[in-house]
Amino acid sequence: MFFLRSFDRRKAQTAFLILLTGMFAVGLIVPSSTSEMHKKDGVIYLTSMPLHAGADFERYNTVIWKAAERYQVDYALVKAVIKTESNFNPQAVSRAGAKGLMQLMPGTADALGVDNSFHPEDNIQGGVRHLRYLLDRFQGDLPLTLAAYNAGEKVVLRCNGIPPYRETRKYIKQVLRYFKNYSSELGNPESL
Repeated sequence: MFFLRSFDRRKAQTAFLILLTGMFAVGLIVPSSTSEMHKKDGVIYLTSMPLHAGADFERYNTVIWKAAERYQVDYALVKAVIKTESNFNPQAVSRAGAKGLMQLMPGTADALGVDNSFHPEDNIQGGVRHLRYLLDRFQGDLPLTLAAYNAGEKVVLRCNGIPPYRETRKYIKQVLRYFKNYSSELGNPESL
């Protein structure tokens, strides 16, 4: 029975690939110049966005370092937030309308004096300034600070702690994992 299920799944995957290839061939699916197909964990994905769009992990190091130093926020933390928020894509826009590298909401950007959230340096300066504010607001409690960055300060205050949102809890874990990785990789700041 297990063999038949595996066999049927493979047949279905093969049929799908043949159908997809045929659709490309007759022009029903016309890939743009940025379309990519990739396979992950046995699943084939077709995307109109490049897989590594904007993912220039080193490009913003100096800007991140200067902002982190200016607002006394750990460089590795800032980099971890950017990685989690936008994967270093300065043109990223969330479903909720957050924009840029540090995914600033329009109201937050306005309050921080960020005129163009897609301008990398302005976005990073504003985002790090906001992180500094939240770190102070939550007395250095990193999980609460990250929860507030993700779900909003008012939500964290209303819940009297980390909100019970799966997305927020996952976000905190991701940022902390990247923070640990970047902290261990951090070398000499002059090399940035």
